[in-house]
Amino acid sequence: MTRIFDAFLAGGLVMYPLLALSVVTFAYAIERVWYWFKLIFQEKQVVHEVLRAAKIDLDEALILAERSEGLAIGRVLAAPLKLKFASPETFHLALLAALDREFIEMRRGDKLLESIAAVAPLCGIVGTTNGLITMFYNLKSGGADSTNVLAVTSGIGQALIASGAGISLAVAAFVFLRTFVILRAQQMDYFSKVGSELELIYLHSLNQPLKINSTFI
Repeated sequence: MTRIFDAFLAGGLVMYPLLALSVVTFAYAIERVWYWFKLIFQEKQVVHEVLRAAKIDLDEALILAERSEGLAIGRVLAAPLKLKFASPETFHLALLAALDREFIEMRRGDKLLESIAAVAPLCGIVGTTNGLITMFYNLKSGGADSTNVLAVTSGIGQALIASGAGISLAVAAFVFLRTFVILRAQQMDYFSKVGSELELIYLHSLNQPLKINSTFI
């Protein structure tokens, strides 16, 4: 732990903004990982229950969907089902609006990761430049004694540490970003498929003939 702290200090002042960017990056990544973990591992069960219930009773399907509104798929399925006696066009528009809202939520923070992936290497370059300036200044001002050699090596160390930290953070932010983009693309296809299935079930329910109790005939 002491060696990490010493390396952090050796990287110069630029390490502080890099540390702040690192905290933001990993805090956001943890939040998104939890979001996707819950969604991916629970959504299929929710979809199965809601669609199965919708084939029998739309009100029961709505109850099941509302129970799962903590998940994106639950909110998508519940939104059109909340409309009573909606026309197919209104049902479709409500479903599309719900899908758009969830897709926007899935994209939340992407710009942040893109910005960090772009800014982190630049911060590393600033630290590298400061380290090289320090090194050349010490070479110019001193002789070949042990004190000057130590100052020169510290400048090189600062340059390497700052550069490595900036690049590492940029790589981490980019990996997180691409992972979330891939997950989002897969979920968008899945949500669209589920939405289409729910629409077909709803249209089928509208075309069902009214059941007449034979005891009154």
